[in-house]
Amino acid sequence: MPTYLYECEKCGRFEEFQRMSDEPLRECPECKSPVRRIIGAPGIIFKGSGFYLTDSRATDKGQDAGGKKTDSEKAS
Repeated sequence: MPTYLYECEKCGRFEEFQRMSDEPLRECPECKSPVRRIIGAPGIIFKGSGFYLTDSRATDKGQDAGGKKTDSEKAS
């Protein structure tokens, strides 16, 4: 289930686990004051090569973007 972030006028911010099909909360579960749902940026994790400066280009002739030697470089 997704975690939604809400902000209460009196209590401040809190998180709530809800189904995507559930209606947004209208009042704070603690003090019953009006709340609004906060839209935040999702957490993103980049995996694999090509995401860092050191992975973005070959550093030496005969090496691929990950810094590994190519087949032609291994033969010599």
